[in-house]
Amino acid sequence: MRLSRTTAYMSSLLLSIAFALTGATAAQADQSAKATGYVALGDSYSSGVGAGAYDSGSGSCKRSTRAYPALWAAAHSPSSFNFTACAGARTGDVLANQLGPLGSGTGLVSVSVGGNDAGFSDVMTTCVLQSESSCLSRIAQARSYVDSTLPGNLDKVYSAIKTKAPSARVVVLGYPRFYKLGGSCAAGLSERERSAINDAADYLNTATAKRAADHGFAFGDVTRTFTGHEICSGSAWLHSVNWLNIGESYHPTASGQSGGYLPVFTSAA
Repeated sequence: MRLSRTTAYMSSLLLSIAFALTGATAAQADQSAKATGYVALGDSYSSGVGAGAYDSGSGSCKRSTRAYPALWAAAHSPSSFNFTACAGARTGDVLANQLGPLGSGTGLVSVSVGGNDAGFSDVMTTCVLQSESSCLSRIAQARSYVDSTLPGNLDKVYSAIKTKAPSARVVVLGYPRFYKLGGSCAAGLSERERSAINDAADYLNTATAKRAADHGFAFGDVTRTFTGHEICSGSAWLHSVNWLNIGESYHPTASGQSGGYLPVFTSAA
């Protein structure tokens, strides 16, 4: 009789555990099924600066209907689409101003950030307006920042995304190389400067991809899709210096968004 009671007790306990696990699994599955919203975070490469057709309501953030997040949302009809990427954003700006729409219903997140932290705009201004030695020195300074400070800033952003949207697939997008070496440009920067800028883009991408992987995020490398469409290629998907609209300089055109960023993000998403 004692053995029978023990057996009955153990059976009851095992059934209770099984029901509890089944309930938890069902709840997780239900939450995952509802997590179908898409939130697009990041800087000007995600907002679509350079692509035109800006949403007037986005103000200085310059969110474009031709940017890859808007193009992807139009093609895939997520249950919700929140586009908070903003021109000029740094990691601190993403943390302070862009994470509001994230939640349990978020199933997909895209983000590009880090270039402004590393001083992208100042690097290009220095290289265009000052000497080659000044350009190379400023690039070295940016690379040092990528080594010393950027990884920690990216960790803060990625951790916040994971906390606020635990069910989301997160895709981190990188940056293209700017120049085709030995290309069609007869004036402007030296080949040494162009090469150093390309190498710096690769350096930034490598650091970003490492942080993304450590958080379990996908990394979208756009260098392949932009190959053959760099500045000096004769078929550029990037603006060179635009003195009439300086903010669009060194940003993807509409073709760069649709042909360079969109396929990479679609594949990773």
